[in-house]
Amino acid sequence: GGPGSGGYPPPPNSEGHPGGPHGEQPRKPPFFRRHAVVLIAAATALVTSLIVGPAAAALTAYLFEGGSTSALNNDGSEGSVSSGDVSAVADQALPSVVSIEAGQGAGSGVILSSDGRILTNAHVVAAAEGGTVNVAFKDGSEARARVLGSDPVSDLAVIEAQDKTGLTTAKLGNSDKVQVGADVVAIGSPLGLQGTVTSGVVSALDRPVNTGMSGQPQQPDNPFGLPEEQQQEEEQLQTSTVINAIQTDAPINPGNSGGPLMNMNGEVIGINTAIASTGSMGQAGSIGLGFSIPINQAKPIAQQLIENGQADYAAIEATITRSNEEGSRIVETTDGGAAAQAGLQRGDRITRVNGEEVEGPNALIAAIRSHQPGDTITIGYVRDGEEHESEVTLSAQSSDSLNS
Repeated sequence: GGPGSGGYPPPPNSEGHPGGPHGEQPRKPPFFRRHAVVLIAAATALVTSLIVGPAAAALTAYLFEGGSTSALNNDGSEGSVSSGDVSAVADQALPSVVSIEAGQGAGSGVILSSDGRILTNAHVVAAAEGGTVNVAFKDGSEARARVLGSDPVSDLAVIEAQDKTGLTTAKLGNSDKVQVGADVVAIGSPLGLQGTVTSGVVSALDRPVNTGMSGQPQQPDNPFGLPEEQQQEEEQLQTSTVINAIQTDAPINPGNSGGPLMNMNGEVIGINTAIASTGSMGQAGSIGLGFSIPINQAKPIAQQLIENGQADYAAIEATITRSNEEGSRIVETTDGGAAAQAGLQRGDRITRVNGEEVEGPNALIAAIRSHQPGDTITIGYVRDGEEHESEVTLSAQSSDSLNS
């Protein structure tokens, strides 16, 4: 069952694949397994996208209330709920979670509107042929869906199922209220097993994770790429997908990506997107380190994808690189860009965002992208051995600018 092996996954209760299907049995095997890996904290830790394909993979889905995008304005009053009944959460949430097949990949998704809008990961629908995917619902029905918008920078996408009405929509929570140690539930289609429910706790918040989903050899926060002499040195940064993630030990596996991470009030607080593994060989599976996009970060992006087919993200318009000391060193600023207007210069070493330490480039990028374009943040930096602070009004960039 490893990368390229074409083997079908072992039974649902075998070692490495905790839990079993909660609901219908899968009607067909998952498509090819495909994964992208990237180093995070330790040299042995790899982050893997959760799509089911010739390696490991997953889908991401977003949950909206009602039949319109007005649900995106739901503040989610119960984001801090930390205990409850897993069965009750499952009964409430399962009808709003779907399985998705796109090309030769497969994953999960969450119903945002009663007329068929569904949020998932961009990497789930990246292999969609002709911009269409297949969706399987809890009641056993299926439908074709078209991709309304996909954004590799945030790793989010919205699809729309055709000729569907009266669907059960999910409830969105408030990820700003989530606390470490709170009980959570993950729902999705790991290894093609639709409607699988697992539980665990929130093990960390604001975890910078570089999923390495994009194949573009460019620094995420810089539309111009890195200087040629630094490109090999900066392999870790050659991706456009860096998230400020909710970390959980709830078992999630290839096929869970795009599915919801829920609090004990049955509200979506995150979109399951990646898992850590201990090596690059063999089939990736849960080791108790899963990562979800906080729903408060996902909502405005999903809204833009529905309205415009693409999304903007916050940026400081500067090329950054690792520093020999703590923080990230500025290599270059864009003339007239956000960083330049705030007085930041080449050689400055950024160490803090809004008073919080940022240890390296991934942490800096994740911290910036957790805000919205137009927000003003305080950047702490070191210049010539002296510490300074400057307020930076974040600019708006899109994935199109990364590839231009």
